[in-house]
Amino acid sequence: MTPIIAATIVAGAAGYVVTWLVYRVIGPAPYALFAIFWAALYLVVGALSGIQQEVTRATRPIEAGTRVRASRTRNFAVIAAALVFAVTVASAPIWVDAVFPDSGWALVWPLALGGAAYVLVAALSGSLYGVSQWRALALMISVDGLVRLALVGVVLLIAPNVVALAWAAALPFPLAIMLLWPSIRRSFVGRSDIDVGYRRLTWNVARTIVAAVSTAVLVSAFPLLLGVTSPGADEALIGELVFTLTLTRAPLVVSVMALQSYFVVRFRERRQREARLLLAILGILAAGGVVLAFAAWLLGPAVFGFVSGAPVTLDGSVIALMVASSALVGALCATGAAVLGRDGHFAYSAGWMAAAVVTVAVMMLPLDELVLRVVLATVIAPLAGLLLHVLWLASPAARPVGEVRQ
Repeated sequence: MTPIIAATIVAGAAGYVVTWLVYRVIGPAPYALFAIFWAALYLVVGALSGIQQEVTRATRPIEAGTRVRASRTRNFAVIAAALVFAVTVASAPIWVDAVFPDSGWALVWPLALGGAAYVLVAALSGSLYGVSQWRALALMISVDGLVRLALVGVVLLIAPNVVALAWAAALPFPLAIMLLWPSIRRSFVGRSDIDVGYRRLTWNVARTIVAAVSTAVLVSAFPLLLGVTSPGADEALIGELVFTLTLTRAPLVVSVMALQSYFVVRFRERRQREARLLLAILGILAAGGVVLAFAAWLLGPAVFGFVSGAPVTLDGSVIALMVASSALVGALCATGAAVLGRDGHFAYSAGWMAAAVVTVAVMMLPLDELVLRVVLATVIAPLAGLLLHVLWLASPAARPVGEVRQ
């Protein structure tokens, strides 16, 4: 676990620096436009992370040379990647003017490439999690973040515009595979297999993708939802809200989400100690949330003003509530991993869907105060999902896994 935690810290720090650099260099209003592309990209990526969750659950180690058929994970990933690219481009005429009104098709291509490449990243990462290849996983996580930071830095120095930054955000997905595959291949190829056939794999992935879409609505795609539900709002305020949410959520949410597949493996392997492990994770999140929220209440405006280099209009109580909401989303990630580790695909999806529906519903309330809508949505939504996950885990329906399905 130590290499994964270290890599998560590196990737999280790189993400922090990317957010800070872009905000400082191009300013709040242009940052809001970049954040919308970022949100669209990570809505796609977040949805497709369901592939990683299911591949992680299904993958088992085998002896080298004992697999008698071609890799089903590889075949599934290649076909899925091609479909993601084709669907993104083919559907663009429907949504491009509403989502990217200024840059249009110039942002569709990096979105399509990034989404398609992430399918391969998700399948490879899920396979590595399934066979406990922690060193290779740590390299995947850290290299992706560091390459993105390097590319964004170069773009900000040479041509700081939204389209160039979009390519800098998308290209690290394929680059990470190309850079690391030569070192991963020898110790990995032919040493894993999955416990389901193509039909069952597709059905399980479909259900985890539903949950992953809901996860993305709560986390990475929230800036997109914020823009769509707040027409005519001050772009500088939207940019400030997005910047603040991004930085307040990163320490807890990004860390737990990065470790979600690791938790799925641990819950799958330690069924007898599942409750103790889950309570430990939730306890750490609760303690971290309380400490960070108190610090945000006292120091948030001053710290964010210093980091952003611009006056901050949000007060400490708002920033503290955003931090508290991040602990709730992190807890939802943890309970989701426990549910999925017990093969509860429907309950896993239902919890995240409930949280996403509540998020959208609250953001569409006829309230003039934008900040109030954002705070209510970010706090109430994860509580709805947590309730469903906890009820399922406490019910007789929660059963150990281990059966092989075809």
